[in-house]
Amino acid sequence: MTVRWEEKRYYSLDYYFKQTYGEKLYKISLDGGMTCPNRDGKLNRRGCIFCSAGGSGDFASDRSLSITEQIEQGKAQVARKYTGSSYIAYFQAYTNTYAPVSYLRDIFTEAIRHPDIRLLDIATRPDCLGPEILALLEELNRIKPVWIELGLQTIHPRSANFIRRGYDLPVFEQAVSDLRKIHIPVIVHTILGLPTEDTDKMLETVRYLNTLDIQGVKFHLLHILEHTDLADYYREHPFALPDMEEYFEMLGRCLCILRPDIVVHRLTGDGPKSLLIAPLWTGNKRQVLNQMQAYLKRHDIWQGKEL
Repeated sequence: MTVRWEEKRYYSLDYYFKQTYGEKLYKISLDGGMTCPNRDGKLNRRGCIFCSAGGSGDFASDRSLSITEQIEQGKAQVARKYTGSSYIAYFQAYTNTYAPVSYLRDIFTEAIRHPDIRLLDIATRPDCLGPEILALLEELNRIKPVWIELGLQTIHPRSANFIRRGYDLPVFEQAVSDLRKIHIPVIVHTILGLPTEDTDKMLETVRYLNTLDIQGVKFHLLHILEHTDLADYYREHPFALPDMEEYFEMLGRCLCILRPDIVVHRLTGDGPKSLLIAPLWTGNKRQVLNQMQAYLKRHDIWQGKEL
């Protein structure tokens, strides 16, 4: 293993920022007032099985505020722990390219033109990236860097049906290809711990990602949150979720086969404690990350070690 990422055993987002921008960038989660084709009836009205009422944007700002007001509110909220002035505008809640292009241009331009915003980060679905949307993203990317986050979660059809993802794998592949043609980095979300998958199937998803022109990945441990269909399913059909040590082993195996040039944006999810049903050990994020790093060192795990 020739690559070293300082004290980390993987290519962390913090390390990427330090090498690229010379400083830490802090994400401000924004709510652009979107919905989702999996919620408004175009595909479904129930959403993905794990998705909360906040559309995976439970930590986002109040959508009744303007984008500028949300940014200022976000800056104020992190002022005690972040003394810098470089931020990422992260459109997180729901599907953030699922709106008329004129509306998207207004809110994205308002965010990207803010003097403290260094980067625009947009979470969306691969089936919501038509030609006009791509043209807008290419335009914005000439102002400041734009990232797109895509919720793949898994490559396995049975699992995709279980979570009600609502699109097939070729749709995702086309979206990645279209985005890379206009030089926009792609970050892919995956879920570990789905009841339809064992560790080998999760590793198959990681190996598949290695074959694509993607720049980042987020590993999410499956969380069961109140007021989701997954919570109802879990109560009716209880299934095992990994304990902390089991998850570290699962994640370590994923990291070992992950291409070393892919930036790891997240090692686990963190749902709101007020909604979290299971696994409860994830509630203390700092403790989990510290113990995870200790596990990686103890077992001499490095990203890409097997490549």
